[in-house]
Amino acid sequence: MAIDTVMWSKLVTGMTLAFHVIFATLGVGVPLMIAIAEFIGIRKKDPHYTLMAKRWTRGFIISVAVGVVTGTAISLQLALVWPNFMKMAGNVIALPLFLEVFAFFFEAIFLGIYLYTWDRFKNPYIHWLLTIPIVIGACMSAVFITTVNGFMNQPGGFVMEAGQFTAVDPVQAMMNTATFSKVFHVLSSAYLTGAALLAAIAAFTMLRKGVSAYHKKALNLMMVLVLVFGLLNTLAGDVSAKFLAEHQPEKLAAAEWHFETEKGADLILMGWLNAQHEIIGALHLPKVLSFLAFGDFNAEVIGLEEFPKDEWPPLLVHYLFDLMAGVGFALLVIALLYFLFVFWKKRNELNKWMLRLIALCAPLAFLGVELGWFYAEIGRQPWIIRGYMRVEEAATTSPSIRILFFVFLLLYIVLGTMCVVVLRRLFNNNPPEVEMEKWMKEKRNQSIEKGESTR
Repeated sequence: MAIDTVMWSKLVTGMTLAFHVIFATLGVGVPLMIAIAEFIGIRKKDPHYTLMAKRWTRGFIISVAVGVVTGTAISLQLALVWPNFMKMAGNVIALPLFLEVFAFFFEAIFLGIYLYTWDRFKNPYIHWLLTIPIVIGACMSAVFITTVNGFMNQPGGFVMEAGQFTAVDPVQAMMNTATFSKVFHVLSSAYLTGAALLAAIAAFTMLRKGVSAYHKKALNLMMVLVLVFGLLNTLAGDVSAKFLAEHQPEKLAAAEWHFETEKGADLILMGWLNAQHEIIGALHLPKVLSFLAFGDFNAEVIGLEEFPKDEWPPLLVHYLFDLMAGVGFALLVIALLYFLFVFWKKRNELNKWMLRLIALCAPLAFLGVELGWFYAEIGRQPWIIRGYMRVEEAATTSPSIRILFFVFLLLYIVLGTMCVVVLRRLFNNNPPEVEMEKWMKEKRNQSIEKGESTR
């Protein structure tokens, strides 16, 4: 029964994280895109960019509403599904969990003010300034919750006495050695995903309805950001690899099927393992793993042989790691190809094949985020708190966990369906061209009314 409930506990949490990470990523990434669009609209006095900010904000509100529900579900599951984990680590992670909630409320307050004060300020920069606390609040929510994950990978800030964490310093626990690399990777991937989604929406709309000034400007702006954050995300991946090589060598070794400690280690792409752990059909890049891990082609990389077999992460993380890295590079290549076409006058960057590739960016970006989080969580196995508590020790032993799985599954189906329906209703019958015309007409009427009242 114990093993059975552990598996159901993993399924419940894995399903929740897979669903929540979609909305959490949007919650972090999209506010920055809104702020940038509105700022450019004000500077250029171009209503298209201002309209982008208005429309994206309406869609963002829906994702925030769903994200609140799924975030609450995760909080419930920490207590219901992993009670022993909370019993041991609750006093350590309580501070970042509280700060994450505080950051969300900070963001939500300014988001409400921002939403209902369009065209209410004589100086439009005042309204734009409201985006700054929204962006900061969204960013800090991600930072605080990521420090919890960092603690689970690199626990610290306590003294272990009689199987309990005592003399707890929650700030030191938050500032663990994993925090910087994880926060860098989480934020860069969230901003990359936000830009990729909005670029994909513009490209998909142009494929269906033809090129318009609004969507062309949105596409150009977002592809610039896909390129910028694609490069930053690649750098974040390099920082993460070097962190793993130094602090979690077993996780890197499992991801690369690196079984024997050696200098000048090869990077292994794809392939498969036989029963004897022999690698078949893989692409070997000589000495590249050593370079990625330590910046030296001849550096020694620790192999899995150095660790007890019962502490090996599942070897399937190799595929998660390869696919995640592949998605990141694919997004970067698509952005580079787009700008190659922009500057190469003989090519049309808005041709159908280019637009199809950009439309593919959204599912690719979300796939990359999902693969990244699954690699992060599965790659830490068998530990829930690395070196201190195993997953099976933390999970509930209640058989009711099976029922909980189907309750949450139904919840996510309902939430996902409602989200899609509401977003379609918001935008399908309200194209930007029509909204722009209505908006400009309203502004003209307001100007006329002000002129008459002045006279």
